[in-house]
Amino acid sequence: MQGASPLALQPSTPIVWPDEFGTRFTIFVDTEEEFDWRASFSRDRHGTSAMAALPAAHARFADRGVPIVYLVDYPVASDPRACDALRAVLADSRSEIGTQLHPWVNPPFDEALAPHNSYAGNLPEALEAAKIDALTDVIVRSFGQRPRVYRTGRYGIGPATWRLLAERGYRIDSSIRARYDYQSDGGPDFAAIGNAAFRCGPDGALIALPLTTVYTGILRRLGEPFFRALGQLPRGRGAAARLGLMSRVSLTPEGMPIADALEAVRVAVGEGERLLNFAFHSPSLAPGHTPYVRDARDLAAFHAWWDQVLELLVTLGVRPVTVDQLLDAA
Repeated sequence: MQGASPLALQPSTPIVWPDEFGTRFTIFVDTEEEFDWRASFSRDRHGTSAMAALPAAHARFADRGVPIVYLVDYPVASDPRACDALRAVLADSRSEIGTQLHPWVNPPFDEALAPHNSYAGNLPEALEAAKIDALTDVIVRSFGQRPRVYRTGRYGIGPATWRLLAERGYRIDSSIRARYDYQSDGGPDFAAIGNAAFRCGPDGALIALPLTTVYTGILRRLGEPFFRALGQLPRGRGAAARLGLMSRVSLTPEGMPIADALEAVRVAVGEGERLLNFAFHSPSLAPGHTPYVRDARDLAAFHAWWDQVLELLVTLGVRPVTVDQLLDAA
């Protein structure tokens, strides 16, 4: 997979949303263990205490009629208290449990702990399949339903991933972070992949739904080639952002200032994006577990970010969409 785009491995068919679909948005949450982001990979240095904050945070979205897709990994799916918290939020009858594979904490443990192996798509196909099966099975046992939505941790899909997912009945894969390149760490290159959903896997059985990333600034239409060229200059991307020439903005409250996010939403909608895919990590719901929410002040800013973004989406007529509605429209 290293050095190759998933689109280069298999042809894709863009999804043409019907007119009545309008412009919609999703929120996919990486529902995972908390760990030290600065430390090396570990099988056991983690916890799930942040899950206690999930019901109250979920209520902020549910009160606005916004469903959430919780992409659950093995430590969370195998923790009874974490599962209790998730069952409570599923009572809104609109949210959904999906799958997120962190290979370093997901059995079977037949690989060495290393950055290269943290991308599940780099593992031998049989091992990647076994890890997907172990995670799918524990989610079925914990929640009584088969997950339909998948994301691999660190966006680490490989050449076999879509086929393995299709064989197991998955319908949506959100393992692509549009316009990002992870080759330097052994991961895939998505720099040339845009935000549009497309069919993938055997016979187009899956919908690929990238995490939305928007170029903003007066030179944004120069796109990925110009942004890549800026990366070759010392502090080139930072200078371009400060001058209002070009910024790369993902739709997440983690590391993306609110002013940049609001502009990215306006640009995306103005340029005709029909489906915006937002994301964040569940440990950010409690202070001290991610670099993005270190204390109570950061947590307040996190919630304020969502308040402003959701208000803008309402103003622009961008409505939330459930997994069922998305699959029906595709």
